[in-house]
Amino acid sequence: MTIGVPKEIKNNENRVGMTPAGVYELVKNNHIVYVQSTAGEGSGFLDHDYQKVGAIILDTIGQVYAMSEMIVKVKEPIEEEYGLIQKDQVVFTYFHFASSEPLTKAMIESKSVCIAYETVEDVQGTLPLLTPMSEVAGRMAIQQGAKYLEKPVKGRGVLLGGVPGVQPGKVLVLGAGVVGIQAAKMAAGLGAHVTIMDINMNRLRYVNDVLPPHVITEFSNEFNIRKHIKTHDLIVGGVLLKGAKAPNLISKDMLKEMRPGTVIVDVAVDQGGCVETTKPTTHEDPIYIIDDVVHYSVANMPGAVPYTSTVALTNVTLPYVVKLANLGWEKATEKDEALRKGLNIINGRVVYKEIVEAFGWETTLT
Repeated sequence: MTIGVPKEIKNNENRVGMTPAGVYELVKNNHIVYVQSTAGEGSGFLDHDYQKVGAIILDTIGQVYAMSEMIVKVKEPIEEEYGLIQKDQVVFTYFHFASSEPLTKAMIESKSVCIAYETVEDVQGTLPLLTPMSEVAGRMAIQQGAKYLEKPVKGRGVLLGGVPGVQPGKVLVLGAGVVGIQAAKMAAGLGAHVTIMDINMNRLRYVNDVLPPHVITEFSNEFNIRKHIKTHDLIVGGVLLKGAKAPNLISKDMLKEMRPGTVIVDVAVDQGGCVETTKPTTHEDPIYIIDDVVHYSVANMPGAVPYTSTVALTNVTLPYVVKLANLGWEKATEKDEALRKGLNIINGRVVYKEIVEAFGWETTLT
């Protein structure tokens, strides 16, 4: 099979779909790998690193798409890429279709085969290709939140860890999944007071067992959320519904109950956000302020630490990429149930019901 690794062109996206180590495995399996020139530079991998393991370097993104049966990348295609995607071409990446109807319609029209990292689901019900980026984003949420709590960027002027004689900052984490636990772990490590909320009592019991005693668990409902937003300095949205749009847990009217300078980091922005006022931002212009509340909602947070993120992502995607390349997408998804759940759109037909439900479509499109 011919596999293409294009350069990411989303704003400040420095990750790349595959490391040289990943390319080496594909070449070893007798596949041809095309890598766009400078695609890996943002992550610390140069063209000659790819050439040394057998990749063929192509000058333009158009060449990569035109010459490849399968595209392996990081982020969803953006408008400039829509016309490059070919009929029957396999595109393996993060899509988050439920948050973008234009993207969904474009991929339907392309007649390509869209396999989404974020909906590949193993027998334990976990999302192995989403997990490492959720780990990165959860940890980064605290780093970024701590920075934007500083007064020069309109935050409350609170040091999360406090100092002797001064109470530490308070962090509210919505969701006890991968993002939430990583965020709570980082905040607790800084010495902050942490409250983590979820509707799944088993997750809360797990958090209670594995995190320090100053991480408090509480059942998530509107009453409890309204209670805590009045007193917490940093709020992290880490709610995930597999393949579907995130629920709005914080409405616009609730912002008025927060103290000026409160910071919201909505990691769920990729799936529409769990805060009503969330809108996607970029690393170039990461925040905006509504009702004196600072919103940080960068849709590709792990792109700010591309070396860590690219290596972590390739570690988990590579076995699936090799399987798709060796068997073809039809046999690979037939034999691997986890990979089969990654199928979102096949030749113009939506096959993942959560996408249809997100847009209120009556049926899958053909």
